[in-house]
Amino acid sequence: MSVWSGRFDGRTAIVTGGASGLGKQVAARIIAEGGTVALWDLNGDALAATQAEIGAAHVAALDVSDHAAVAAAAKDSAAALGRVDILVCSAGITGATATAWEYPVDSFQRVIDINLNGLFYCNREVVPFMLENGYGRIVNLASVAGKEGNPNASAYSASKAGVIGFTKSLGKELAGKGIIANALTPATFESPILAQLPQSQVDYMRSKIPMGRLGLVEESAAMVCFMASEECSFTTASTFDTSGGRTTF
Repeated sequence: MSVWSGRFDGRTAIVTGGASGLGKQVAARIIAEGGTVALWDLNGDALAATQAEIGAAHVAALDVSDHAAVAAAAKDSAAALGRVDILVCSAGITGATATAWEYPVDSFQRVIDINLNGLFYCNREVVPFMLENGYGRIVNLASVAGKEGNPNASAYSASKAGVIGFTKSLGKELAGKGIIANALTPATFESPILAQLPQSQVDYMRSKIPMGRLGLVEESAAMVCFMASEECSFTTASTFDTSGGRTTF
């Protein structure tokens, strides 16, 4: 993991889905670069282990699809950190692998509840703390699936398209207030979330990437950390891409 010494000195961050995968990698890097981090995740045991491993200042075990739990966690984390400068929304699930006309209704609803509604709740409850200080960086994790749509993944694709649209709206609302909000659209990268998918689906997504391989979590983490830093000061309401050439818009 490449580290920019001191890039996040004095900065605080909340990272959702922070106990594993991209969220954990981003949190570890922010801490290594001088920041203070609160981790949110559904898995309490993994949270405790990650906190001990990377030195997170605060943790909250919660389901982001529960608005009341998100509101309470935002207040607790803001109090523990003293302020909130950065929000990285990485929590998400893939859902079932099925055609749209056979897609389980409960799975579709669950994907939307976590990937889109939960992300909205996190942004809604954290932004006011940023407005108090006139500074913020928001990174919402979307996907190339939100741009192109993946077959047999209609819920995931729809949820990530929603994340892109939501972030475009939010970024415009916050423009000029010192708060930058962007989305990241990675192609499939090596992550524990792949365990939720059949190998045939993973193989299909790899075949769509011109570079001929899955991404590395470190590659997307590096982009997220730029987006979360003071250097990202003019681009807002937009998407950054780490897709190995799959999408170029």
